[in-house]
Amino acid sequence: MARSRPRVWLVAACAAVLLWASVAQLVAVGRLLLLFGVAGNADPSPPPSALPPPRANHLFFPIRYAYPWWRDKEIDSQTKRSQGLCPLTPEETSLVLKALGFQKDALIYIAAGEIYGGDRRLEPLRAAFPKLVRKEMLLDSDVLRQFQNHSSQMAALDFIVSTASDVFIPTFDGNMAKLVEGHRRFLGFRRSVVLDRRKLVELLDLYTNNTISWDNFASSVREAHKSRVAQPSCRRKLENRPKEEDYFYANPHECLANSSLCS
Repeated sequence: MARSRPRVWLVAACAAVLLWASVAQLVAVGRLLLLFGVAGNADPSPPPSALPPPRANHLFFPIRYAYPWWRDKEIDSQTKRSQGLCPLTPEETSLVLKALGFQKDALIYIAAGEIYGGDRRLEPLRAAFPKLVRKEMLLDSDVLRQFQNHSSQMAALDFIVSTASDVFIPTFDGNMAKLVEGHRRFLGFRRSVVLDRRKLVELLDLYTNNTISWDNFASSVREAHKSRVAQPSCRRKLENRPKEEDYFYANPHECLANSSLCS
């Protein structure tokens, strides 16, 4: 009996570690899926005062508190935006869609979680494209209720529509957007437009400042995205720059019919 007790403690410890690891993964996946969509679709992070106090017996807190900036990080939003690292706003999205040739009667599905700012934030996009829908508008309330408390299942509904749509245009290249892009490639290279947000920010600022005309803006947007429609291509491999390489799930060329061209 005494010999079996350490085994019981070992099994319990392993189970606890696996449980917390699973919870952490689920939370991470849920947050990543909800970040996909137009800008302002995720709740802002809680202020530092809302974070739980440090635990004295936690190994990492003394190390963290040795650096005063571990909790508060300075973010230059203008720099991030100019680098193309921010999602497009509803206003910017409407201008880009118009420039790409989408008409006012186009049916647009917003694949996103809860919109920060609610429907009011989507008014500029809805004014340009009245046929703007979300899953909450298409599904019966009784059917939707069984998914609402499960963020990953809600995201799965968006994934189904995104892979089946005529055109897929992500305004932010998060994990879900990359996964949808790759799946659409696998289904026969369905049309997906990968936006060059760095170039778009430059053009949008020039247009909103009345520096260029609408015709110049629209033609520049179309020219910048001629080669950014998902098509057969080999995944790039960059030495010493792994973060700039093509994401496997966005371009799984090994799984496609033209894979022999990339060997």
